[in-house]
Amino acid sequence: MFDSSPRLRGMTPPFQASLLTCEDEARPGPLGGTVRRTALTLGAWIDLRPTWMGGADALFERLAETVPWHAERRRMYDRVVDVPRLLAFYDERATLPDPALDEALQALNDHYAAELGEPFRTAGLCLYRDGRDSVAWHGDTLGRGRTEDTMVAIISIGTPRALLLRPRSGDSPTLRHDLGHGDLIVMGGSCQRTWEHAIPKTARPTGPRISIQFRPRGVR
Repeated sequence: MFDSSPRLRGMTPPFQASLLTCEDEARPGPLGGTVRRTALTLGAWIDLRPTWMGGADALFERLAETVPWHAERRRMYDRVVDVPRLLAFYDERATLPDPALDEALQALNDHYAAELGEPFRTAGLCLYRDGRDSVAWHGDTLGRGRTEDTMVAIISIGTPRALLLRPRSGDSPTLRHDLGHGDLIVMGGSCQRTWEHAIPKTARPTGPRISIQFRPRGVR
């Protein structure tokens, strides 16, 4: 069972496993015929597949303990601040930290590579320790995502957190999806250029969550 350590922040609430994903073997389920696509504006879209990663709670426990998480500091206007989450990144030459992620990457490429025109190659992991951890409104526009249509696939394991999406133009309402316990969301088309997404802070007691983001080469 996940427990906080000084490295992960002493006030982290304990992780509560889902009653629906109690199997120990972590592996992705099917995608064909199970994914629900929602068309957004300006050529953007999202696909949702709830509880795609079987054994997600066991996977959460392993990743929380074995991934070499690190903290970062970034310049924000006139000061340097702590990034409010822990991070890990695996480029296309790196060995992923769990066989379940290799299976997930292969399954995503089997399903999406023809539409995307290339495979997913890298994996970024974020650990949101509690409701104080977050990510601000942004699109993945460091690299080709700034000028080209692309896809970003995110698996959420651990305690569900709200992922918000809104158009940069402000002409559509904000969308909310509470993702955790193995849920999959794929953002495609122009989504990174024309929409933004965020994980907001919350004052409610909430347990930890890990997001696993698969991206093509040159998209961050």
